[in-house]
Amino acid sequence: MCQHCDCDSPANPTFSFNAKDTAQHYANIILASGENLHREGLLDTPMRAAKAFGDLTAGYHQDLHTVANGAIFASDNPDLVLVQNIEFYSLCEHHILPFFGVAHIGYLPDGKVLGLSKLARIVDMYAKRLQIQENLTKQIAQAIHELTDCRGVAVVMDASHMCMMMRGVGKQQSTTRTTCMLGVYETDSQARMEFLSTIPKRVPAFG
Repeated sequence: MCQHCDCDSPANPTFSFNAKDTAQHYANIILASGENLHREGLLDTPMRAAKAFGDLTAGYHQDLHTVANGAIFASDNPDLVLVQNIEFYSLCEHHILPFFGVAHIGYLPDGKVLGLSKLARIVDMYAKRLQIQENLTKQIAQAIHELTDCRGVAVVMDASHMCMMMRGVGKQQSTTRTTCMLGVYETDSQARMEFLSTIPKRVPAFG
């Protein structure tokens, strides 16, 4: 469990995803649109949609230390570890529409480092929950700090939000950048600027 917040707690740890029940809910949603649920192209859609939703929310059934799987190693390197352009896909908790983009993660080790692939797995675990980008960014940073006891961790995420692009204001080129700085990066402006100078600048809308 993350010491800083409850971000590693599944919404309901005793819950088991039921694809059959979820498929029935999708069938009702399709019927509510006025569609013919019995036409050929939609016959298997409720179950396909249910299975997809189960995958897209699988992060509720994972926990941080299982995902890390012990891949924390001693290291005397104190310098920046940076992994850029980690792709992620998530569902916004307000409209259950996708938002997606890339995460840039950097941290300053203090005697131990985390296996590089685990950074991507941590991003995926938290992204596969109903989310807002602001919280997702913070959860990832806190998780890495929790596992490594690093001197500082910085996370920047750039994403396109379908709730802004395909509904509402319909701004096709809009992107959102969120940041979370912990430890040294929160207090040392020079360290923070050095990190920000190493990552890609804001990019055009994804997709």
